[in-house]
Amino acid sequence: MAEKKIQRLGILTGGGDCPGLNAVIRAVAKTAMNDYDASVIGIEDGFEGFVCGHMRELENRDVSGIVNLGGTILGTSNKGDPWHFPEEQADGKIGIVDASHHVVKNYKRWGLDALIAIGGDGTMNICSKLMGLGLNIVGVPKTIDNDLMATDYTFGFDTAVSVATEALDRLHTTASAHHRVMVTEVMGRYAGWIALTAGLAGGADIILIPEIPFSWESICRKVLERSTRGKRFSLVCVAEGAKCPDGGEVVKSFDVKRTDAKQLGGVGEFVARNITEKTELETRVTVLGHLLRGGSPTAFDRVLATKFGHLACKLAAEGQFGRMAALQGAEVVPVLIKDAIAKLKLVPPNHAMIVAARSLGTAFGDEA
Repeated sequence: MAEKKIQRLGILTGGGDCPGLNAVIRAVAKTAMNDYDASVIGIEDGFEGFVCGHMRELENRDVSGIVNLGGTILGTSNKGDPWHFPEEQADGKIGIVDASHHVVKNYKRWGLDALIAIGGDGTMNICSKLMGLGLNIVGVPKTIDNDLMATDYTFGFDTAVSVATEALDRLHTTASAHHRVMVTEVMGRYAGWIALTAGLAGGADIILIPEIPFSWESICRKVLERSTRGKRFSLVCVAEGAKCPDGGEVVKSFDVKRTDAKQLGGVGEFVARNITEKTELETRVTVLGHLLRGGSPTAFDRVLATKFGHLACKLAAEGQFGRMAALQGAEVVPVLIKDAIAKLKLVPPNHAMIVAARSLGTAFGDEA
């Protein structure tokens, strides 16, 4: 057993869920218990639970047999930003308040030596601000969007891509059978990593991502060319944040409880409708949505999540706060949280996958 430097370690899962969260919780808790004889406090429902004081102490039995489970045994929330916290007012309406002082109070009340926060860019930004209030924090990068800087991959991404690729494989056969254009909308927020990777793996004929503006003329020319050359179907993989020709995103709704109120969604239907109107080709839409977040993690994500959790616990025990576990090449290493949130990791227009896809005839809607 290593020298005991931590006694009580908090852990939470923030933001949207994704496969692999339980694998991290398991790795953190078992490392803390086995190597440092430390107790682990599970904070329920992310920062929302931190503000409201919802937690439970985790026992070994709580974290056994969960490496293969999707979701999170602690629950999560993307509406719990302590500096943008929704609170019901006297008139029954929802007001936004600064509740960060509740987090500090509960951190001290629970006697935590450190917090391990698992999340994406939103969670890591909250961590950065909480460190300014004196909290000891180590981060673990989680998001299916894979848009965090300083790490090659976030866990959850591989599983999401695998699900999207299988969906494209299945749509390929029905598109071919009915001679249709099939549009598949995938998540990713403002980054196109899921659409690009799954689109390349699934043989999509057109891939639309936020980083590359597209035109209706280019898309329609591609599907019509395929149709006239005897390829009487086309697969289109579109990221939910893809920019429309007018430069804007398709927004499904606004939720004031979230720090980023925009809820993207609907671009797949918009693309399909325009293809039908401009080409008269029969077009169908499949929105994968939260299917990409659910289910068991792939082996890659289970192993990555386990490595991340183990390193995060080790960093906390050594007092290396303000850092995040990251994958760089084949190694899991500590990086500064401030470097991870400096900017979103977007797809470079000259990325190797884009270059390869273009050589294979895949269109990105920007062709002259």
